Amino acid sequence: MDAPLHSVVLDGRSLDARALVAIARFNAPVQLGAAARAQLQATRQYIDHHWLTDDAPLMYAFNTGVGAFKNVRVGADQIAQFQTNLIRAASAGTGEPVPTEVVRAMMALRVNAFASDYSGVRPAIVDRLVAMLNHGITPRIAAQGSVGASGDLAPLAMMAGAMMGLSQSKVDFQGRAMAAADAFMAAGMAATMDVQAKDATALINGTAASLAYAVLTAHDARRLLSDATISLALSLEALRCETSCFDERVMLARPHPGQRAVAASMRRVLDGTQRCSEGARQVRLRSMAGLDDTLAGSPHVPPIPPRIQDAYSLRCAPQVHGPVCDALDYIDRILATEMNSATDNPLIFKDDPSYQVVSGGHFHGQYIAQAMDLLALVITDLSAICDRRSARLVDPACNFDLPAGLVAERAGVNTGLTGVQSMGTALVLENMGLCSPASATSLPAKGNTEDHISNSCVAARRSRTVVRNAQTVVAVEMLLATQALDLAERDLAAFHVGTGTQAAWDAVRVHLPASLGNDRWVFEDIEILRSLVEDGSILRAVEDAVGPLWPQTGLS
Repeated sequence: MDAPLHSVVLDGRSLDARALVAIARFNAPVQLGAAARAQLQATRQYIDHHWLTDDAPLMYAFNTGVGAFKNVRVGADQIAQFQTNLIRAASAGTGEPVPTEVVRAMMALRVNAFASDYSGVRPAIVDRLVAMLNHGITPRIAAQGSVGASGDLAPLAMMAGAMMGLSQSKVDFQGRAMAAADAFMAAGMAATMDVQAKDATALINGTAASLAYAVLTAHDARRLLSDATISLALSLEALRCETSCFDERVMLARPHPGQRAVAASMRRVLDGTQRCSEGARQVRLRSMAGLDDTLAGSPHVPPIPPRIQDAYSLRCAPQVHGPVCDALDYIDRILATEMNSATDNPLIFKDDPSYQVVSGGHFHGQYIAQAMDLLALVITDLSAICDRRSARLVDPACNFDLPAGLVAERAGVNTGLTGVQSMGTALVLENMGLCSPASATSLPAKGNTEDHISNSCVAARRSRTVVRNAQTVVAVEMLLATQALDLAERDLAAFHVGTGTQAAWDAVRVHLPASLGNDRWVFEDIEILRSLVEDGSILRAVEDAVGPLWPQTGLS
């Protein structure tokens, strides 16, 4: 589970998602690794002593213009002005502000990329970004405007402009928005700083915005899969389902790793259940149509036929949740590589006793774009199967004698929770519209210089929305399933639920009582449960009771 780190050392090689989350969300302090600093200083010393002359070889965006001006030499005495102008010209962003946590992740990713010593920036640039993170000075950045090729130019230019203290730049500091220069002075830092050769190019040329969104979103998606596993268990117990579909022998007959991991997690959460048994299924609930209340809690006479197997949304959960697990493993590998890579252009390589500059294309965000498209797809499908289970819980044709709409009393006067379920369906429909591939959509930009773009920032921002919608859908399933468990408890008290299921049920009820009287203002109920899903509270309660849900992977 997440925990703030005391300090994160950025060295260009070892940053992982857990540490980036600690920086972005928990304000973990940051420092540049000592070895990385020494390498940066050596590289920069060479640049300053050998390349700041008018007879230096042409190097893209160092002593040449950019894009269509790549062959135009920039004189040594104009390089600093060119770098400043580059940041101004690239600040073509629009739209709502980038969330604070994403901006902090962007800055940390840029520092880590520079620490790999392929960018040639001055150490002072890195120190400035580190100080901003440690003082809590967060640039205000417009979310839209990047095509994800030549990197995320617009958002990174706005970050760089704030770092420089440009008069147009705003930051958030100590709970309010202010001019960047004012925040720096309040923090005891220099109000402004300049950019020199290669600084601006390295700052804005890379995929740090796309990657920041992607890492935080993939982290949340991993937790969401755990919560969807828990909501599945709650629904299974509420509907008194068969559990043989999670048998390891069944999984080994088609041994996809994710499918096996999901089934193993379900066995762990459901361990000890008597509710998912034939005996419990034979019990008549007091909400059963036409039942005399005196017979509630007694077995059917004659016995009803065995259930044998359940609907797909229940029985096929390993086959649907499992691909999410496998996809997240793939996505995490992609993002781990991206987090510890140099993504600007050109790159500088040590070639003793000198250095060489080589132009390339690591700024292109296709890896991130395709990974985020995959994430949006699998999380959309995960939200869809959760919603189908929610629909069964409120439908008297499918919920095995639970009351329609999960109404506790006075049906008709009370409507119950059908509106909550419908809201979940609305979010699934929204996700379905959002999961079309952004990475396959390419239009040329900048006078056809950028003739293939990745759309990575759009893919990553959109995937964040998909995950947040899915968090609410999972919260809806938890709300409905726990309501169903409460409504049936009087008749089924002799049949205990699984250890993990009980822990989840209890954790929900600590924050949200069952709706056993009149209809409630359900907006607040949904928000409470969504926040518990988002912050991992229910997952922590379950893992405290049964251990890690994914011991075979070491992930939660």
